[in-house]
Amino acid sequence: MNDFMQYFNSSAPDDVSTAVKLLLVLTVLSLAPSILILMTCFTRIIIVLSFVRTSLATQQMPPNQVLVGLALFLTFFIMAPTFSQVNEQALTPLFDGKINLEEAYDKASVPFKEFMSEHTRQKDLQLFLDYSHAKQPKTIQDIPLTTLVPAYAISEIKTAFQIGFMIFIPFLVIDMVVASVLMSMGMMMLPPVMISLPFKILLFVLVDGWYLVVKSLLESF
Repeated sequence: MNDFMQYFNSSAPDDVSTAVKLLLVLTVLSLAPSILILMTCFTRIIIVLSFVRTSLATQQMPPNQVLVGLALFLTFFIMAPTFSQVNEQALTPLFDGKINLEEAYDKASVPFKEFMSEHTRQKDLQLFLDYSHAKQPKTIQDIPLTTLVPAYAISEIKTAFQIGFMIFIPFLVIDMVVASVLMSMGMMMLPPVMISLPFKILLFVLVDGWYLVVKSLLESF
């Protein structure tokens, strides 16, 4: 027993440091999907890209893997400054032993709070503040993540639906025109989608649709 305690005490600092780093990595990996979806711009991007595919009525083209992959890389591109701040202010000092885990968490949350607060509607944030009976925050850093994250999420969903509505309009016009022409020609048994699909794809290609959609997404942030 004494030998075991002596061994534990002699190797404790290194073991504890390694254990903390391993625990931190496992925690981040387990929470990474939630963090990526709810605390970054991924939500808005993937919803808008899904609206593009739905409005084109191309079924599974582009495939889900392509849309998710494109959304991921656009997210990393847009969030690069935020990730750099988290790395410089929290992760690097933590791994160097200059700050503890609690301080690293506080420092890492600041860049995310600043990003999310810029794209969160005051009405949505106030909803969760009132429900939790929290005091009015004086600064962005005073807003708890448990309140800011859901407020940011519903704000992003609303913004994505607004963008999706604007994307739907030109394709809806094409569907209405094609349906009217088919009815006037007495071809009511022919599905209008089969006729309008090539025209919608042609329009999307001619106006360089993917460029415009991605450009709009980048400029929205």
